[in-house]
Amino acid sequence: MRRHIVCLTFDHDHMSGFIARGMTTPTAISRGEYDLVAIPRIVELLARYDVKATFFTPGHTIESAPKSVEYYVAAGHELAHHGWTHRLPVNLSREEEEEEIVRGNEAIRKISGRLARGYRSPAWDLSPHSIDLLLEHGMLYDSSMMGHDYDCYYARQGDVAELLTPFKPGTPTKLLEMPISWSLDDYPHFEYMRLPNGSVMPGLMNANAVLENFVDDYTYMTRLQDRGILTYTFHPHVIGRGHRMMMLERLIHRLLEGGAVFMTMEDAMAEWKSWRAST
Repeated sequence: MRRHIVCLTFDHDHMSGFIARGMTTPTAISRGEYDLVAIPRIVELLARYDVKATFFTPGHTIESAPKSVEYYVAAGHELAHHGWTHRLPVNLSREEEEEEIVRGNEAIRKISGRLARGYRSPAWDLSPHSIDLLLEHGMLYDSSMMGHDYDCYYARQGDVAELLTPFKPGTPTKLLEMPISWSLDDYPHFEYMRLPNGSVMPGLMNANAVLENFVDDYTYMTRLQDRGILTYTFHPHVIGRGHRMMMLERLIHRLLEGGAVFMTMEDAMAEWKSWRAST
């Protein structure tokens, strides 16, 4: 049976991403705060097409702007883990990373009544300790790696990656990896950034050109295989601008025309496991 699943995911960073980069001026903070305008627009759009999405939300966002989080939790969308701060795990000690997971999970439990089932690393960079810690704290899936585009796989622990010796893969774990790609993330395409180190991320691409890329990745999946899962990543303060919201609606419409089934990451994980069990 042909079955092509699409997961729309939103990294609801609010202002935490700017603060983590040391960008705390009023203008930088206001850029993150724009998601308070965008969230109702996004939730209304998803409801119009009966689409359930997954919101990866730092604990900092939950405790700083709880009403915006309650808005999509009440609408039945999945609330997943995105750290407490927006600091990269690879820059933290094991103890600091575990504190991020515990504190973030507690914020999620308080606002939604349940612990997170899934995790996405801030800036998509795991540490050598991440997989063990995620398993220890009850995570069932991760969405931070890029080893496939249309299929899930079990994350490994213990890879040996050294320059002068052949790569040695580690042992697969029980943590399901639901892969992502920078090419299917709105941030590098759209967000203009002048970083504290002086570098510039240009962003500001034409939304219709990005739309064609996004649609073509889905179309290629349907041509390549009978069953698959494709994940898109958006940020409310980025996608929430008018012309980009129109692009997001066109994306949903065209994927529906192509036979896409929209699911939360947790539901897509369950279906993938049922596929695996039946083969």
